[in-house]
Amino acid sequence: MNPKRVVHILGLLLLVLSAAELVPLVWCLAPGAGASAPGFLVAAVATALAGLAMRAFGSAEGELYRRDGVLIVVGAWLLASVSGALPYVVSGAIPSAVDALFESASGFTTTGASILTDIEALGAPLLFWRSFTQWLGGIGIVVLFVALLSELGPGARFLFKLEVPGPKAEIMHTRVQETASALLRIYVVLTLLQAGLLLLCGLSLFDALTHAFSTLSTGGFSPHQASVGAFGLAAQGVVLVFMIAAGLNFSLYYSALRRRDLQPFRDAELRSYLALIGASVLFVSLDVATGSDAPALRIAFDAAFQVASIVTTTGFATADFADWPGVSRAILVALMVVGGCAGSTAGGMKVIRVLVGWKAAIREVRLTFNPSAVIAVVVGGQPVPEESVRSVVSLLVLWVFAWGVGTLLLSAGGEGIVTGATASIATLSNVGPGLEAVGPNESFAFFAGWQKLVMILLMWLGRLEFFSLVAIFLPHFWRR
Repeated sequence: MNPKRVVHILGLLLLVLSAAELVPLVWCLAPGAGASAPGFLVAAVATALAGLAMRAFGSAEGELYRRDGVLIVVGAWLLASVSGALPYVVSGAIPSAVDALFESASGFTTTGASILTDIEALGAPLLFWRSFTQWLGGIGIVVLFVALLSELGPGARFLFKLEVPGPKAEIMHTRVQETASALLRIYVVLTLLQAGLLLLCGLSLFDALTHAFSTLSTGGFSPHQASVGAFGLAAQGVVLVFMIAAGLNFSLYYSALRRRDLQPFRDAELRSYLALIGASVLFVSLDVATGSDAPALRIAFDAAFQVASIVTTTGFATADFADWPGVSRAILVALMVVGGCAGSTAGGMKVIRVLVGWKAAIREVRLTFNPSAVIAVVVGGQPVPEESVRSVVSLLVLWVFAWGVGTLLLSAGGEGIVTGATASIATLSNVGPGLEAVGPNESFAFFAGWQKLVMILLMWLGRLEFFSLVAIFLPHFWRR
């Protein structure tokens, strides 16, 4: 291990974050918004000083090893969450350190769960910061590092693979820094494109940017209590399209641009992802229509929007789906677990993992009556390496275990099993809203402080996809 190199690189992360904390100062120039300025300035200075101290203590010399990569990835997300909480605390908008950490972690992990009961009272600068943290977390802090920094050297490849995990994750170019830079450019272009379309739909620059940040990151923070329900159908339609786009594997965009054709979009995971959305919209529309006298087109649109919002783990809402029939709610909870495509900004288990896990289970069933057979797990006509199958099965076990423990702990306050179970799924899958007391129009503020810390841990586990964060708690990780 090379701990001084790890500290040196994490110090640079804090310097980047300190610069990011100055961006919302632009909105402090608006009339009546200047009260937040000291909070951002103090937070930026404190973060910068901590970063400089870490740079001075650390060292730029030596190679990065696998353990170092794990520590950098985990440390990056933990430090980002702590640093991101400072503007809330220093400004006095969220005086509780635990609540501020919850809001910050929810932003950077693109979860979208909130402890705020009156969102619009926060003020434009802090509301911008909430959405901006999601945008930074969506592309991935470590991918941003790899794209912008050359000092990572050969270690950039391993960091990139840790940050873009999945059974079919691969380095798309021999120079991983070029790949990360290309993904960052695609992310920025899509963000600007959505913001531009929202401006054409009549949104203000502030609303267009904040909602583009939250959509492309599949985070779901909105500066409005009514979420995107505060806007017209045209703006909601734009958000719908870009939520689905953000749930795609970004390597497909990269490959299509490099090859200048649409062949990459024939991907098996993409087909399954779109088929899942289509089937879910159909069933939810029919189920909701049986007990509603609303126009059929409105029901279909709301069904499409909520299905896309949940499967991509964005968490925006145009309707209170907590009041929908039981079948529709069950479908949405299942979609929370599945999530979007691997390599996207979405959370959840990912579509490709569910496919691999299902086919691995069917293989085991076949082996019970034909144990001598040699059966490969095949997805999209390609055999999945046994190493990837093993990784998927291990992740599914860890996911179910964490969800179960989270459900027990979050149900301990007497709020009910549905609230506890869906709050656990919502934070672990980085979705945001759940059902009953944590529905789309509700807040997570009522949970006890220790339960909020549990949910913060679930957010980190979901965003880091378990292995990196769990690894540092194993004694073997620290042995030479």
